[in-house]
Amino acid sequence: MQIHVSPRHLKLTAAIHGYVAEKVEHLEHLADEILAAHVVLLHDETATKAYSVKVHLAVPGPDIHAEDKENDLYAAIDKVVDKLATQLRKRKTRRTDKTKRVLQVASERRKGQAAR
Repeated sequence: MQIHVSPRHLKLTAAIHGYVAEKVEHLEHLADEILAAHVVLLHDETATKAYSVKVHLAVPGPDIHAEDKENDLYAAIDKVVDKLATQLRKRKTRRTDKTKRVLQVASERRKGQAAR
């Protein structure tokens, strides 16, 4: 997975980049098919919640997006990663449920044709 970090109005240090990379790589345990991640880190001194983090995950099918604002940059990163993890779990559940439903319908059709 490629991880691209774009800082806006703040200096991207090695610690921040490493923290973002570690958190985003953890998402690969939930979904192996993540192709790339684009993380935008924003700092706004005029806002009450000064740090904003936006993440775009490129996956097969519809892409996944999440955004959060906090007073602390690391807290904002943690919240965004939690939101993405929730979306990935929901996506995986939907896909497995759909597969089970398709297999169930197919087996019922086979049973119906065998009874004739």
